[in-house]
Amino acid sequence: MSDTPVTLENIDPLLLQNQLCFPLYAASRLVTRLYQPMLEPLGLTYPQYIVLLILWEDGPSTVSHIGKRAQLATNTLTPLLKRLEALALLTRQRSSKDERVVNIVLTAAGE
Repeated sequence: MSDTPVTLENIDPLLLQNQLCFPLYAASRLVTRLYQPMLEPLGLTYPQYIVLLILWEDGPSTVSHIGKRAQLATNTLTPLLKRLEALALLTRQRSSKDERVVNIVLTAAGE
């Protein structure tokens, strides 16, 4: 054991043990793993479950709304929505008013 007192000056901020981001990352992974046994029989991943929760709470939504609520980028969200559509849990429909807008609606199975 060292006799050197611990001060901000002698703590290496680059060490993993000294970075706040790592315990937050580890906690996030743990939560995801805890949900896995419940979601696996449904064929869902945790991010897919989050998207379904948003649709259950908010009803039909645009891709941009879901992305903001889930904190997911469009390039991450689009394939996820396609997989949920392939599972017949939701439908994706382009807006008739603005074709850049995609509306997401739960199917009966998704509800």
